Amino acid sequence: MRVLIINTSERIGGAAIAANRLMEALKKNGVKARMLVRDKQTDQMTVERIGQSWLLPIKFLWERVCIWLSNGFSKHNIFQVDIANTGTDITKMFEFEQADVIHLHWVNQGFLSTDDIARIINSGKPVVFTMHDMWYFTGICHYSAGCQRYTNGCHHCPLLTHGGLGRDLAQQVYNKKQRIYSTTHLAFIGCSNWITQLARASRLTEGHYVANIPNAINTNTFHPIDKIAARKQRQLPTDGRRLILFGSQRITDPRKGFTYLAQACQTIKARNPQLAENIGVVVLGSESEKVKDRLPFTIYTMKYMSGEQDIMELYNAVDLFVTPSLQDNLPNTIVEAMACGTPCVGFNVGGIPEMIDHEENGYVAQYMDADDLARGIEWCLDPSRYDDLCKSAHDKALATYSEDRVARRYTEVYEMMMETHEADTNKR
Repeated sequence: MRVLIINTSERIGGAAIAANRLMEALKKNGVKARMLVRDKQTDQMTVERIGQSWLLPIKFLWERVCIWLSNGFSKHNIFQVDIANTGTDITKMFEFEQADVIHLHWVNQGFLSTDDIARIINSGKPVVFTMHDMWYFTGICHYSAGCQRYTNGCHHCPLLTHGGLGRDLAQQVYNKKQRIYSTTHLAFIGCSNWITQLARASRLTEGHYVANIPNAINTNTFHPIDKIAARKQRQLPTDGRRLILFGSQRITDPRKGFTYLAQACQTIKARNPQLAENIGVVVLGSESEKVKDRLPFTIYTMKYMSGEQDIMELYNAVDLFVTPSLQDNLPNTIVEAMACGTPCVGFNVGGIPEMIDHEENGYVAQYMDADDLARGIEWCLDPSRYDDLCKSAHDKALATYSEDRVARRYTEVYEMMMETHEADTNKR
């Protein structure tokens, strides 16, 4: 079986990392998997990129301009939506023609247009979508922020000024997706049960196969190692200080919830001064220097890193990973930390409570409640339970997110879609 995995980037962003890891997991399980991207970051032989052209950045900018115009000349939220009005036709590429199954992941920001997706669906090949966010089953948004209009037909998107003024982009794109999806049977796979249930509620997925398969992780790469050795390797203190990790590609992104971590740290300092004296916070990501003055503890800033060995060492070097994200599907970061035996604390949102079993391998705080976030940090750092939490976190990662388990489940979907596609073809 030949599977072509398609994603905008090879390694940048959570969807890219998940898609790349899936490719490797499939290859280890006997599937001839390749990846097609617009932006390639490595010399990986099984990753191909589309032909480079000066038009590629122009396509991305043109889509933003169209959104900006419909948004009343405002930049507000213009990266929270995608209208997919421009892209690249990949159906004539050798890699596409050779594939038995086409597997679309995150293809936005000018990579594939809705017309390109239509060409893929009409190419005569089985198509599987992995939903890293909500875009495939909404009009234009990646996360609806509680809006339910996508269930029956998006219109007047609340993310845009006055719903997009005179041009209702949400309705136009939603209706176009509905026409495109109606031509054949498709598979929509959610990384979390949370996003899978949201997808099932959308009119766009009616009559299609919808299921939940989590992202895979290589537990031979991400595994527990000696904490002192890891701290020395990452140049972090080895004096017994309890270290908390917070990371994001862009630390100041409001959706990542750094403000709530800052408030939680202030609360810990006020009500638990003995613990506070022994806490440090590792802040990983771009713009980390901008938040150094917002925490009451010693801060260790690090630039965003993509090397898996470096990331594995960092997870092992810290005592706790805190992710106060306000919107998330199935964060790779939580899976990585748990595989390294590092407990996690996060809000009760998206797929996070499916990953963190409350008070078993971490702590699930009430949504947007900085006080409960502080309580979770204190609870997890309690020496009387800490070792058990670490073991439980590692056990959960092995049982749920192993490459073999995820690859086998996706292979079953591919085989099912090939059989369905063949049956549909014979009926015509």
